[in-house]
Amino acid sequence: MTFVIRLLGKQVYLFFYHIGCFGDLFWQTIKAFGEFKTYASQIGVQMMRIGIQSIPIVIYIAAFAGMVTAIQSSENFDQFAPPYLIGFVVEKGVLRELAAVLTALVLAGRVGASIAAEIGTMRVTEQIDALETLAFNPISYLIVPRVMAGTIMFPVLTVFAALIGVIAGWLASLVVMDVTTFEFFKGTRAYFDNKDVILPMAKSILFGAAITMVACYQGFNSKGGAEGVGSAATKAAVISCLLVLFLDFLIAALILFRY
Repeated sequence: MTFVIRLLGKQVYLFFYHIGCFGDLFWQTIKAFGEFKTYASQIGVQMMRIGIQSIPIVIYIAAFAGMVTAIQSSENFDQFAPPYLIGFVVEKGVLRELAAVLTALVLAGRVGASIAAEIGTMRVTEQIDALETLAFNPISYLIVPRVMAGTIMFPVLTVFAALIGVIAGWLASLVVMDVTTFEFFKGTRAYFDNKDVILPMAKSILFGAAITMVACYQGFNSKGGAEGVGSAATKAAVISCLLVLFLDFLIAALILFRY
């Protein structure tokens, strides 16, 4: 019993310890935004790595998400609802939820692990210490451009995923379920709401900042050589996925209570 209490207490202590360290790094990152000359040259590079190079996997995920949503809704609505509701379900499902959340979950693994491994390698090989010796602020040079690139590119990728998902759902409805183009887009237009655009954009901005910040924290605090770098990359991916799901629930709950 004593062992269990001691283990639980240690985990609670570590949780709040990391929360405090993360908050301190986040505050240092906000202050480092003023050092524009230090990170300006890195923003474009990180936008390319985080955004442009992620387009193929985003296309793959969004296309199948749209097609599966269309097929599943057609199976359930076949006998009980008019065909144009398939367009309504695809539009609401892809725009409001699947585009932002699935994109963030996939990029949490691809982008989060990559950032954590990259910065973690620099930490264990003492490259970050070298930057500090040369009077470079490693936070402004390494963390700020990645957080900015993630915050900018995640909404762009979400818009791209939403477009691909709706098109894929439309094609699946057209080919597999014999739903006409007019009926499909009648459903998408009839129930379209401004929140269908505003909500995923707000989510994607928050997801982009959260994933890149968690990955930078894990990499910045990695230790123990190659094993520590691998552990940091794994933790970054897992924690980012859990954080995306928690933030998605939190936003949905806040909207429910707001309206």
